[in-house]
Amino acid sequence: MYGEPALPADFTHLPYTNPEAPKGGTFVTGNTGGFDSLNPFIIRGTVPWQLRFMTHESLMYRTQDEPFTLYGLLAESVETDPNRSWVEFTLRPEAAFSDGSPVTVEDVMWTYETLGTIGNARYLGLWQSIENMEQTGPRSVRFTFGGDDREQALVIGLWPVLKKAQWADEDFTRSGLDVVPIGSSPYVIDSFDAGRNVVLKRNPDYWGNDLPIRQGIANFDEIRIEFFGDQAALFEAFKAGEISFVREFNAEKWDRDYDFPAIRSGDIVKAEIPSERPSGITGFVMNTRRAPFDDIRVRDAMIHAFNFEYINETITGGKQPRITSYFSHSQLGMREGPAEGRVRELLAPFADRLAPGALEGYALPAGDGSARNRANIRTAAGLLDEAGWVTGDDGVRRNAAGDPLRFEILLRQGDQQNEAIIDIYMNALERLGVQAGVTTVDNAQYAMRIENFDFDMTDIRRQFSLSPGNDQRIYWGGDTADQPGSRNLMGVKNPAIDAMVEAMLASRSSEDFTAAVRALDRILTTGRYVIPIFMFDKGRVAHDAALKYPEEIPIYGDGVYWLPEVWWMDPEG
Repeated sequence: MYGEPALPADFTHLPYTNPEAPKGGTFVTGNTGGFDSLNPFIIRGTVPWQLRFMTHESLMYRTQDEPFTLYGLLAESVETDPNRSWVEFTLRPEAAFSDGSPVTVEDVMWTYETLGTIGNARYLGLWQSIENMEQTGPRSVRFTFGGDDREQALVIGLWPVLKKAQWADEDFTRSGLDVVPIGSSPYVIDSFDAGRNVVLKRNPDYWGNDLPIRQGIANFDEIRIEFFGDQAALFEAFKAGEISFVREFNAEKWDRDYDFPAIRSGDIVKAEIPSERPSGITGFVMNTRRAPFDDIRVRDAMIHAFNFEYINETITGGKQPRITSYFSHSQLGMREGPAEGRVRELLAPFADRLAPGALEGYALPAGDGSARNRANIRTAAGLLDEAGWVTGDDGVRRNAAGDPLRFEILLRQGDQQNEAIIDIYMNALERLGVQAGVTTVDNAQYAMRIENFDFDMTDIRRQFSLSPGNDQRIYWGGDTADQPGSRNLMGVKNPAIDAMVEAMLASRSSEDFTAAVRALDRILTTGRYVIPIFMFDKGRVAHDAALKYPEEIPIYGDGVYWLPEVWWMDPEG
């Protein structure tokens, strides 16, 4: 994105892979819930999330050891102009799908138009920015963009490429299990048991076995995705040796519950993996499309009522720091105090659209650690009074029309940690005179309700890279706020956010880019859209002792591309 790639043109493998890693073995991962589709590229259906990353390849490959650098995968070369107003990819002649048919420019162009028009909402924004797509040679395709978005030339290279002929007589938008998408990756779907498991096999005839970018990658002969009713059942399966690893997001549980026979015997080991990734945002998001959360004073009250210090001590033993902004734990995060310098310059034209604190400075309310959280509850009560939600003789808050302050918190079945957090939170809401209810649904119902924004408050987790860009438009852009399936769960529509994203994408230097991200961070944090919870400042992975990984850890730590992509099975067990 900025400067030159870290690796030379003649590199032999990625620095965080082991090119001598042995091939073989079975890697078993666990999911909760179930699935009713194998097509991860459309809106409909519940799909094993891993399939989006493991069955299809893209023109370029994103390394996990640089903020945002791409190397050729399906494409053998990439060409662009200094302004990145266009980009041209030339396919490798040997690139092929798992059935042996070549990956062609026709496949690429059909894929991009299909995903951009009837695919998942994540593809819509970038497709709309493409002014022209044309074949420029037997193996070459060029994309021409509008606007001044320098990231487009990179992002466009990361879309999956599908086989056009497979869908000639099929409805691409229809969810189901009768069509298994054909990809070009090292793994193919070998079998599945509806709602129970999916088995992927390593393709011995994989076209890219000799590529430097693929050395030390895809080392397992088989990857099996097993499904469990909830996280508790998954954890018990792990303890019994039925799955290969678990990621633990609770530091207290990591210290307390990982002392069972398999760990004491050394059959399972615990690993803590460092990461330089920003905190992202994890917590509970409020839907501003509907009352009462269309009022920032109500959202601010909900944040004050959330007794993080007490909840953190109860749930994690106080061992995990709080997320303080969307890009905290990195140089991209907003700085303390008033906005200054370039950050202030970027925000100033939108002063009338900014929430209190964006220019002046803002910090999340801190409690005293007690269960009562009196000071913050008083502040929350004052905010609700100001918003017109007044406590009656029966202790219930109502507006001028007599309607009670009532909302629903939507959770997924088996999400024990969030259920425990909300149980504590409900006590504070009851003291405030707020009638909050909790609804727990299975994964399929949850996905459907989220897709249609049918919630008041629900959980959210968004992870960011060290080079955020068009993903921020997907998460918070006003253009997609009301589009079913949008990732903009809070429904925010703020031209200041859109302008900061544009400034990020148009940046020519890392200094301008950092200022734009810090400005965006201020707008999002002070908008009071999310009640932030714990920061996952390191990866906690417990795994089968036979699993190994390279000593060099990429800057993104144990991200989705690291495990199981570069791990291997010790042939000695």
